[in-house]
Order: sequence, then C-alpha cells, then structure tokens
Amino acid sequence: MESKPLLKLNRRQFLLTSALTGGGIIAHNLVSQSRVFAQAPAIITSEKMRPGIPYGVACGDISNDSVLIWSRSDRPARMIVEYSTNESFRRVQRVFGPNALEDSDFTAKLNLENLPPGQQIFYRVIFQNLSEPNIYSAPVAGTFRTPAKQRRDIFFAWSGDTAGQGWGINPDFGGMKIYETIRKLNPDFFIHSGDNIYADGPIQSQVTLDDGTIWKNITTPEKSKVAETLTEFRGNYIYNLLDENIRRFNAEVPILAQWDDHEVRNNWYPGQIIQNDDRYTVKDVSLLAQRARQAFLEYMPIRYKNDKTDKAKIYRSFSYGPLLDIFMLDERTYRGSNTENRQTIQSQDTEFLASKQIRWLKKQLQQSKATWKVIASDMPLGLVVPDGSTNFEAWANGDGPALGRELELADLLRFIKRNYIKNVVWLTADVHYAAAHYYDPAKAQFTDFKPFWEFVAGPLNSGTFGPNKLDNTFGPQVKFVSIPPGTKANRPPSEGLQFFGTVKINSYTNVMTVALLNLKGETLYSVDLPPEK
Repeated sequence: MESKPLLKLNRRQFLLTSALTGGGIIAHNLVSQSRVFAQAPAIITSEKMRPGIPYGVACGDISNDSVLIWSRSDRPARMIVEYSTNESFRRVQRVFGPNALEDSDFTAKLNLENLPPGQQIFYRVIFQNLSEPNIYSAPVAGTFRTPAKQRRDIFFAWSGDTAGQGWGINPDFGGMKIYETIRKLNPDFFIHSGDNIYADGPIQSQVTLDDGTIWKNITTPEKSKVAETLTEFRGNYIYNLLDENIRRFNAEVPILAQWDDHEVRNNWYPGQIIQNDDRYTVKDVSLLAQRARQAFLEYMPIRYKNDKTDKAKIYRSFSYGPLLDIFMLDERTYRGSNTENRQTIQSQDTEFLASKQIRWLKKQLQQSKATWKVIASDMPLGLVVPDGSTNFEAWANGDGPALGRELELADLLRFIKRNYIKNVVWLTADVHYAAAHYYDPAKAQFTDFKPFWEFVAGPLNSGTFGPNKLDNTFGPQVKFVSIPPGTKANRPPSEGLQFFGTVKINSYTNVMTVALLNLKGETLYSVDLPPEK
C-alpha cells in the first residue's frame, strides 16, 4: 500500500509561518552530515552578524530517494538543513552541510539522501555565521514530494527560456507570472529545458510597446550589458531570483535543469571566436563558457560528481518511481561547430551529443525498467534552427536524407528500434512557441526507427517567435502549433504568448497525457499516449 503524508497538508500556511519559527541548532560539535531528532530551540540573534538568505531556497535533481537543496547566504556561513514529514517540525532531522564561501559566491548545496518514499517533505535552510558560531540566520522554508515505490500518478511540467529579448521583471505586469501559474498546478517537479538566463541579453529599464505603452523592467548593473566576467554571469541568475514568483516557485517545485545557448551566448559552440559583435571585449567563447558553466552550477540546484574525466556532467538521468525515467541531455558542451551540416559521414564536425554521451544514453535507455522514458533535449529534433544564412544550430539541416548531425540522431533512433526500447517521448523548448510533433517513419526520408512524439514548450518570460520550418528527414507531422504563421516576432509577455507543457502518467492505465498550456494556465492542446505493450 502506498504510504501517505503524516498530516493533511496546508502548503501555503506552512510556507508563510515556518519562516518565522526558530530553526535551532542543538550542538556545534556534530560532524558534517550527522542527523539527529530534536525539538528546535530558538535561534540566537544579532542583526548585524546574522546571515541573510536573500534569494530563498530551491531543490532539484530529485530522484527515488534523494534531492538536492540549494540556497545562498549573504556572507561566509555554514549551511544547515532541517526536514520533516510533519509540517509543524515536531520531529525533525538536521543535516549539517557545506560552508557558503566567497569562491562559490556564497551559494551552497546539500544532498538529502535516504528519504522516505511517497511523502511530502518540509524543509528549512539555516545559515550559521562562521565568525560568530552562536549566530544563525532566520530559516527559509521549502517543500517537495518524494517519488513513491508503488505506482502513483505522476504529474510534472516543463518549459524554457527565461528573461530573454529584453523582457525582464516588470512589477506592473506582476513579474514573471508564468512561474506562479505553473506552481499553482502543484507539479511533482519541473524540467527547465535551457536558457535559464540570457547572458547575452541586457535588460533595459523600459521598452516602448507597439501601442505606445511602456514595459518597465527592474534593472541591475550585471544585467545592463552582455555577461563576460564570472560576476556578470552570476548576476544573471541573481536577477531572476529577484522575482518573487520564481522564489516562491523554487521553494515548492523541484527543478531538473539543463542548459542551452543563452547561458553563454546565442548559438555558441566550443572553440568559437566572436566576430562582428562590439559588445564583447572577451572574444574567446570557450573562456566565456567556462565562467558561464561555473555560474550555472553554482546557482542551479544541480547535482554533479567530481571526477577526473568530466567534473561537471550536465547530462544525467533520474528515476521517478516505477513509471518514469528522465534523461537530461547536454547539447552544448560536446558539439562541433555550427556548419552547413551536410556531411555524409560522421566526424568531429558532426558531433552534437558526441560519442561519450551517446554511449551513456544508449546504456541508460537499455537498462531502464520504467514504463515511460522521457528524453529532455534542450533543442528540437526536426525544427530547422538556422545560424546565419548558411549554417545550422540544431540537428536539422533541411529536407532530405540524414546528413551532418542528423547521422548521430539516426543512429540513436535506430538503436531504440532495434533494441525494442518502448515508450520514448522527447520534450524540448528553445524556439519560443509550443508545438506537438509526431515522427512517422512512413513519411520520413530516414525510415529505420519507431514512431515517436516530440513536444515543444516555451518561452517562460521572453519574446515569442516561430513557427520554424520542419525538416522531413525523420517525418515529423505537426499536430499542434501555438503561433500562427505570420505572427509578428518578439511579442512581449504582456500579450500572453508564453507557454509550458505538462505530463500526467496515470498509475492505473499507464497512459501518458501531455498538454500544452498558456500563461493563464489554459489548455491549448492535449493528447493521450497509451503505452506500448
């Protein structure tokens, strides 16, 4: 029988009241990662020395029995996390975490392990002043649900593209309202499909709209120019955290994050040298990417292993109970340069995921015992995304047989078919509109694959574009598109053309229902996908 939360949950009351309760620390000689049960005594305070938590808390990389907790102090401090299945924290586990220091911009992360299955977990983050160990921050609270061991309905959301094209935090509009729309749906988790920031997109204080009205942005020095320094990349993430919708969302919805191009620069690839863009004094994109990657790993609730071969893998997988496995791809770190993408044989120039990541994905898919396998791709498969007049940014290169980067995708799709891997669905963002595509080998140029679905959703708070041309190589059929052809480009969020997707897996029928929704949370399209037997 499925386990239940200990108490009837009142999330809103919990999040409002627990931030005012004492977090408490029992003793200072407990070793890091030790756990104890206790009633929490009051925090000793001194306002001048008390650490602050200016950007709230977040959790992410949630899997069957673990989750990563993230927060940031305003000074050197030790991170402490208390958590419980009881919203009143009558029985609490306390975990001492790492120090938040200047070299990580005072961010800190703690992995909670061996969590009880099928439970609502309430947590709060406290920072202990390193120079005055008796002084602690006020606690900041969050909550999440752990996956159940038994079959239970799963409900999650995805989208991408935050604060792009100059559309930032507009208090008069209500900030980045789509995050609040998604939060109210109470998803188990959220996949951010990339473009978490727009490091190449400065935010100006105001933009004049077509009707003469003014869109007013909150601005910061780090968002007033393209990001080049580590401080400026960090400032892009801090900018988003100024939005109360995002902070409230982060406290309640676990995030599975991947990156795309705008975390560094539009359409970037390793080894690129910036030309014809006087905004940049740093021309080496690989140097920019190194700084951008550090900021991404510091500010997103992402877990990674430190090893000598690949210290920060952004590609990774998650199990969420017996019904679902999620595979997060990295389509930036290992790609070759953007070219005309018409090569007839695979080489370093045609790499997109690259051989190491492809081998990992094949192995993970083959070993998966989950009913559904969701591949989170930061770029769409069949949509043509140009880079200049002759080069291409994504997999697709125009109609015809598989060429260039498409050879890598063809090999992967062939592997899925020949190894009888069932129920694979692709989720993506990037193109700033929502769409549903069905890939049909009967209508394709390359035919050695099983039919599958790809769903596109976004943006979250950016300009709207599209629709893009479809490449017929893998036979995609448009089942839905949210933007009619001829729609004027770069529409502001105030026009409502912001989109996200949701996925529900029914624990009784195993049917996956995928929906595409707008800024108001209205369902624009929905389809039921029965599992392959």
